[in-house]
Amino acid sequence: MITKKMKTILTVAALAFAGQLFAGEATTKSPNVIVIFTDDMGYADAGCYGAQDINTPNLDRMAAEGVRFTDFYSANAVCSPSRAAMLTGRYPTRCKVPGVLFPRDSHGFPPTEVTIAEILKNAGYATACIGKWHLGHKPEFLPTRQGFDYYWGIPYSNDMWIDKTAPLASDLKLNGGATVEKIRSGAYSKKGGGLKSPHEKFKLPLMLNEEVIEFPVNQTTLTQRYTDETIKFIKTNVNKNKPFFVYLPHAMPHIPLAVTNPFRGKSKQGFYGDTIEELDANVGRLLRALKELNIDDNTLVMFTSDNGPWLGLGELSGSAKPLKGGKFSTHDGGQRVPMIIRWPGKVAAGRVCTQVTSMLDLFPTIATLAGQPLTNDRVIDGQNIWPLLALEEGEVPEKDFFYLYGWDVQAVRSGKWKLQEALGGGSWGLKRKAGQKALYDLESDPGEKTNLADKYPEVFKRLEGLIAEKQKEIGTGIKPGGRKEKGKKK
Repeated sequence: MITKKMKTILTVAALAFAGQLFAGEATTKSPNVIVIFTDDMGYADAGCYGAQDINTPNLDRMAAEGVRFTDFYSANAVCSPSRAAMLTGRYPTRCKVPGVLFPRDSHGFPPTEVTIAEILKNAGYATACIGKWHLGHKPEFLPTRQGFDYYWGIPYSNDMWIDKTAPLASDLKLNGGATVEKIRSGAYSKKGGGLKSPHEKFKLPLMLNEEVIEFPVNQTTLTQRYTDETIKFIKTNVNKNKPFFVYLPHAMPHIPLAVTNPFRGKSKQGFYGDTIEELDANVGRLLRALKELNIDDNTLVMFTSDNGPWLGLGELSGSAKPLKGGKFSTHDGGQRVPMIIRWPGKVAAGRVCTQVTSMLDLFPTIATLAGQPLTNDRVIDGQNIWPLLALEEGEVPEKDFFYLYGWDVQAVRSGKWKLQEALGGGSWGLKRKAGQKALYDLESDPGEKTNLADKYPEVFKRLEGLIAEKQKEIGTGIKPGGRKEKGKKK
């Protein structure tokens, strides 16, 4: 039986040749693609973005050898929605992933969505997700059901727990006195006592494809092991002369923070800085492996974060300076994130791109470079930004960017202007209030300090209309699992 999703992918295959026309002179051979995705890393947490007390020589070198973006946005201010958007090029509400998923949830990323992994797999790529998935832990929502040949990592955030019904491998490795009986009884199926608990209390499963192979995983080794596994996957497919796509979503620097001993106490910015410096060192390991394998000049590497830093945690917090706010907020500190793209000989070296771009643009850009046209059976919110990267820079139309939190469109950026209607949602942010709307000029006021609504009423009214129009178009009012959104009819 051919499902609707299969028909969509088959349509892409039939149109693959036509897609080559869009790639232009970008490449004559399908590039390998690596997307490195950190968790809760702040806008100002790398040297090339202004960090003073965190040493990031490999990220700085990536920026010197590629394009660094100043106005690149995550599609959401929290984990799960931003990942759904990156993989599909669609606002997360369209993907029915408006908020964070937990081990207690039975819903997840809809199998009907088409991911960039599926597009690339159809184009002959080997595909792997190595790291934190966080789009549903039930078998039908895992990476292996969304175009990834291989999955190795934790299924959700590292401050969560194990679902007592999780499928366990026959050769499951148990650590620290854990037992299958305790897993099945639900003894580990709760949070480790709150944010102040030591990291040992957060007991996470490590999965291979669709089974738990280790419990609990030692979080201090995750950054290193993810990189080890990525290099191993790359080597295997280089030997097969097969192009590859690796999605590498790290667990760090989401709390609880963890590093290996060589990096503990290394940074001038405390424990948080240690985690960033270890991430940076592993970026360096990956780049060195590409050179050693002689595939550096045909591998596109992207580095970004799922959202802004988790503030208010003392030395465990990153920085979004000079931006306002952080994770859980639709101020720019919650969604404007680092983005560096490197591809020697194809991407301009040392360029700084100031155009507004977003995570939504990765899907259409990567698909186009692989010679795959976009599907026409669904809305793709992103656009191909290759002209901004190419050696001879071209133009890409500026698109309005909408800030979503939960089911709400809470702000819009149009050119230099931003209209803010709310700051977050639910227990994590501020609810919409009368008189709360503010208009900012982000070019002169990136910290969103001065409300210009009274000075530019025509701009305010235009952007207010954009938000209302997008909310009407994108908001369904129905939450996953059939739960009704408060105040809206099912």
